[in-house]
Amino acid sequence: MQNKVLILDFGSQYTQLIARRVRELSIFCEIHPFHNIPENINTFKAVILSGSPYSVRADDAPHPDLSQIRSKIPLLGVCYGAQYLAHFNGGAVAPSDTREYGRARLAQVVPHAFTKDIPLESQVWMSHSDTIKKLPEHATQLASTSDVANAAYVMDNDMTYGIQFHPEVYHSTDGKQLLQNFLVDIAGINPDWTSSAFVETTVTALSEELGQDKVILGLSGGVDSSVAAILLHKAIGPNLHCIFVNNGLLRKNEYDEVLEQYKGLGLNVKGVDASKQFLDALAGERDPETKRKIIGKVFIDVFDDESHKVEGAKWLAQGTIYPDVIESISVNGPSATIKSHHNVGGLPDFMKLKVVEPLKMLFKDEVRRVGATLKMPKEILGRHPFPGPGLGIRILGDITAENVRMLQEADALFIQGLRDHGLYDDVWQAGVMLLPVQSVGVMGDERTYEKCVALRAVTSTDGMTADWVHLPYAFLQEISNQIINRVPGINRVVYDISSKPPATIEWE
Repeated sequence: MQNKVLILDFGSQYTQLIARRVRELSIFCEIHPFHNIPENINTFKAVILSGSPYSVRADDAPHPDLSQIRSKIPLLGVCYGAQYLAHFNGGAVAPSDTREYGRARLAQVVPHAFTKDIPLESQVWMSHSDTIKKLPEHATQLASTSDVANAAYVMDNDMTYGIQFHPEVYHSTDGKQLLQNFLVDIAGINPDWTSSAFVETTVTALSEELGQDKVILGLSGGVDSSVAAILLHKAIGPNLHCIFVNNGLLRKNEYDEVLEQYKGLGLNVKGVDASKQFLDALAGERDPETKRKIIGKVFIDVFDDESHKVEGAKWLAQGTIYPDVIESISVNGPSATIKSHHNVGGLPDFMKLKVVEPLKMLFKDEVRRVGATLKMPKEILGRHPFPGPGLGIRILGDITAENVRMLQEADALFIQGLRDHGLYDDVWQAGVMLLPVQSVGVMGDERTYEKCVALRAVTSTDGMTADWVHLPYAFLQEISNQIINRVPGINRVVYDISSKPPATIEWE
């Protein structure tokens, strides 16, 4: 693929947003750490330097060798990237008189291909404590705000650009236009990367790579593994063997419902009910991380047993998506705490199978669009994300059959209520947490001392950040009454209004 963009990551919290905005222009892009620039740079038609928490003036500031990029490939520096290009090419970067953070408006816009259709007073998002005091020689100012003189500039005969604001952030109202100007008009990239094109090229590549080999895929019932399964099915047909494990921690009736959904897709799926095996292993365990590890180990044991029944299998397919890949190759290296709840974490080494990951370059919303292109059922594509350990990390404290029953019943009422009230599609992820506390209640003339549950509903794009959903009070009241009246053992319902960060979406 020659029609693509390289994004060099300097550790900014916004780097993934840059990639998302580029993808929205139907242009393929890849994120690489600044210290690991691809050897064959000629496969990219443009390069974007991200922001960074560092200062270019610091001794430990990221300082990559850009000699193979500068003046050879169209280059755009964003925030730190712009300051980096200025600082190391004869310009001057110094601390801002005041911290430049939040909304600002362009007070000057110089006519240029880069600023085409960017109006005066266009809102931009600033996030830096340094600023470019002096541009390098042979650089021309293209835009400014009341506080930032060099908000945008060009150098090297229109090949290198810098902006001190973030076009990738929603609050930069014309940020997408600016990126389009740079990538399409200046770099000459053809915006032809669509979900249909992805399906066509991926299926062809999978067919060539896998041939007649047998592939095993652990289905979860979620969007990622389901879309990966359909892509593989189109490529290799019955040589794909799917395994769906019931860990006893799924939602109410989910095991049977998911198997029924897969029947209509023509997939070769085997369901394995191992719920007793999981619950027995979890008996008496309260520590969250230990519970995750137990669930992971039992899953591996069950999955491995079933996989051995597929004679001659050579590949393990996974529904890995791009945020997982980015995390593993980030500027700071893999995260200190690996996601131990990932369904198939550790399986490749354990099973000695080669790995195939058809979705590893897609974001979650792109996965859904690919699924729509494949004409997959809305029931699968629109399904909320669900954690690998399932209700195991939504039961705080002991995981018992009774606690699972209570949580399944309460969760079913909440999720069905969202559907009935037309709220389900407005929510990115929702669920109920069973808390390890009991509280006093009154039912009729009797006092009760029973469990409390917390409802959780958030909006998000990819789970990296999330805001709590302002569900109607009347709806919350109705669900609370239903849960307390219909689920024995629960007498109190609360609603979690924490955002991520500082909280997480799940409680454990």
